[in-house]
Amino acid sequence: MATTANGTRASFGEYVLRTPAVGPTIALIVAVVVFSLSTSTFLELDNLSLVVEQSLVVGTMALGQTLIILTAGIDLANAANTVLATLLMAKLVVGGAPAWLALLVGIAAATLIGALTGVLVTNVKLPPFIVTLGLLTILTAVSRIYTGESVPVSDSLLSWLGTRRYLFGGIEVTYGMTVALLMFLVVWYALNKTGWGKHVYAVGNEPEAARLSGINVRRTVIGVYIIAGLIYGIAAWQALGRVPNADPNAYQTANLDSITAVVIGGTSLFGGRGSVLGTLVGALIVTVLRSGLTQAGIDDLYQNVATGILVIAAVALDRFTRGRQR
Repeated sequence: MATTANGTRASFGEYVLRTPAVGPTIALIVAVVVFSLSTSTFLELDNLSLVVEQSLVVGTMALGQTLIILTAGIDLANAANTVLATLLMAKLVVGGAPAWLALLVGIAAATLIGALTGVLVTNVKLPPFIVTLGLLTILTAVSRIYTGESVPVSDSLLSWLGTRRYLFGGIEVTYGMTVALLMFLVVWYALNKTGWGKHVYAVGNEPEAARLSGINVRRTVIGVYIIAGLIYGIAAWQALGRVPNADPNAYQTANLDSITAVVIGGTSLFGGRGSVLGTLVGALIVTVLRSGLTQAGIDDLYQNVATGILVIAAVALDRFTRGRQR
């Protein structure tokens, strides 16, 4: 049993409701156990490694999305931003530019788009939903105008994050997995151990109270969007490592998948509550669910129904939890 702020002991149910990452972790364990018992291949090392690899790019996008949702914002254009960065990297290399320069240009472009989003949200005071919906349309069109077709990538630096190694002789890992893990650790530290992280939570929880307490709300929100853009740029590098082919039509539903991972992971859509650990677990839940249902022979459409139900249940639980805390 945990202890509440007023010194009384909380029930296990109350502890789960108050700790965003606990519920998703329990759900992930239950899903793994169920699919391990109901299918013959789910628990194989190759399949578990594939599950982690499949969650890599969306999980990284979800990391940036988490920062934005913590400030009560949302980013519908994160996947389009990532795709455009992959195209920039691939086209520049095909055109003869050094791979390191193409990589920097792609990451910088994604970061600048994040900065532009932050400026529109804070300085022009447009709703994040409208800004990122407009950017989603613009970036998708720009990507198709820029290339029109997929661009194969053969450069070793751009595909380096897809390099495979084996732990203990059998567990397959890629450099992209290691980079993603390091990024989650860095963001976790920044949110939980620095003043900046406290400002992010304060702005998302009650922006006016945060402003009155001396926090520069505008600078905090712009900083969040810039960091999210940087993360999307690195997600683009991971995408080229996983599939060495930049495609303007790739990751069409990844923006919604990243929001799903964040919400299922326990981060509140209303801002000010959540954790990157929950997001990591949320991304794994989405991938485990799809992998397990596929191996059980369930049609894709029913998988989408199950995912949608999970999102609605997670948001309803979040609203219920916030109501109890007030």
